[in-house]
Amino acid sequence: MLTLKLLRENPEFVIKKLAVKNFDAAEIVGKINELDRSRRKLQTELDSCLAEQKRKAALIGGLMKSGKKDEAESVKAEVAELKSKSSELERLSEENNTELNSLLVLLPNIPCDQVPEGKGAEDNVVVKMGNTIPELGPDALPHWELAKKYDIIDFDLGVKLTGAGFPVYKGKGARLQRALINFFLDNNTAAGYLEVEPPVMVNEASGFGTGQLPDKEGQMYHATLDNYYLVPTAEVPVTNIYRDVILGNNDFPVKMTAYTPCFRREAGSYGKDVRGLNRLHQFDKVEIVRLEKPENSYAALDEMIAHVESLVNKLGLPYRILRLCGGDMSFTSAITYDFEVYSAAQGRWLEISSVSNFESYQANRLKLRYKDENGKIQLAHTLNGSSLALPRVVAALLENNQKDGKIEIPEALRPYTGFDYID
Repeated sequence: MLTLKLLRENPEFVIKKLAVKNFDAAEIVGKINELDRSRRKLQTELDSCLAEQKRKAALIGGLMKSGKKDEAESVKAEVAELKSKSSELERLSEENNTELNSLLVLLPNIPCDQVPEGKGAEDNVVVKMGNTIPELGPDALPHWELAKKYDIIDFDLGVKLTGAGFPVYKGKGARLQRALINFFLDNNTAAGYLEVEPPVMVNEASGFGTGQLPDKEGQMYHATLDNYYLVPTAEVPVTNIYRDVILGNNDFPVKMTAYTPCFRREAGSYGKDVRGLNRLHQFDKVEIVRLEKPENSYAALDEMIAHVESLVNKLGLPYRILRLCGGDMSFTSAITYDFEVYSAAQGRWLEISSVSNFESYQANRLKLRYKDENGKIQLAHTLNGSSLALPRVVAALLENNQKDGKIEIPEALRPYTGFDYID
């Protein structure tokens, strides 16, 4: 959530920067600043009214002791009138704040200066490519056919048990999932991230804190009886660990990693690009989250990108890193880098990670603050990244490593799988 101070002092800057996200903010910013002026005026009147009410109430006892009963009764009447006025001002302030907050949550985060302009994925900028794309023979199969051939993933059984987008992993497929989760977590903890195991359901406050609500409620599975949401990413519960927390100046960096199953409705997704593991309603993902002081957050972002890149390199997957344009970024992000791996049998790039800096946008929602070296309260910066999302990693591993009637497991993963091949 953008701060009122920024919107008040630099409205034209906000409007110009949000245009990079193809968001016309002029009307909303104008209304917010109008309500902010009313809010501050009402608060001034309320403070003055309460102070006068307190001053006059303090006179009553002395007047009664002095025998000035009539004068005391007159002051009592004035205090009663001031109480009524202050109640009305509080009501108006509450209405004003409700309307103000309802508008504030409509504004996305401001993209940083490095974000290119653009409408969609076609305008994203490739900043790096790595590893060689394998040349497969004419008999190469896409991962959904490989999964059936080796009986390691059963998509039809998932439909029977739940529905489309909920696969069942079997045998070496299940062991590959477990191996990847442990491989990613071990590498993350070796890089200094504290492993946590959070709940996979969160309350509404947590969804609001990281920006999933009210923006993405249509994509989240909602347990309506208890008003809980199944997590779309571990980012939500992990970052919310620090909701309403004030950190010390020396508490940084805060580095956390977590594995969770993730749940997304993916409404409107259909067609050939969602076959097999390409797009699921339930999938496994390991996440990294960082909390930083503002002056360190972009160095932290570079470290996170390098760390995710190291994981992809250890798996030997051909990849590219993209800096997302304004039109393809999330609502809450200030800058995002996507990692994609090449799926050789499908002949297409598959996204496996997004690494983002949210600057103070989430922190303002979370009320996540810290005391700087001068003891002043400041908003922290939050960052997160997938390290990594499993389904498309598995798809690329199966497709790219098929040869001579078997699928070779990358060497770095073999201590975790306990086998060298799927055959």
